Amino acid sequence: MACDISLGRKEKCKDVVGGIKAVYFVNFGDMGAIAYDGTNTDAIETVAGTPSAYKYEVRGSSSFTQNIQSSRENGTTAFEQVLELSLKKLSVTDHKEIKLLSYGRPHIIIEDNNSNYFLSGLEHGMDVTGGTIVTGAAMNDQSGYTLTLTGMEKIPANFLETDPATTGFTVVAEA
Repeated sequence: MACDISLGRKEKCKDVVGGIKAVYFVNFGDMGAIAYDGTNTDAIETVAGTPSAYKYEVRGSSSFTQNIQSSRENGTTAFEQVLELSLKKLSVTDHKEIKLLSYGRPHIIIEDNNSNYFLSGLEHGMDVTGGTIVTGAAMNDQSGYTLTLTGMEKIPANFLETDPATTGFTVVAEA
């Protein structure tokens, strides 16, 4: 049967950390053909066409969560992908980009603090489903943006085998 598991799992070492280092936004529809690893179809080896991936560095309270939503009654399983971002400092340039992110539904690469790269919103993209533009009240409060991006996919976010540039993306970072 196709849904039978095939491996066990040992207790892992305590050598990992949580958190996100960066996210890379790829405009929906810009991604070329995807080539999966020949032996591990959950890992993306390359993308064609060198699509632009806009890098946003993040630290601190940003997170990526995948919620498994399975229904025995309906015989369905889907994976909700939720990216919570906290971006420091308000600017005219960022204001425009946040607005465009809110209008679109980008594919998003998430780089965690363990140097894993996940491609979320692969088939359907991710939508901004909430957020704030906040100045804070006290001098030590956040002045910046918070965004929640949500996607629903048939499979969990795929791992990239290497960093986005090596996988075939053109990484665009602010100078």
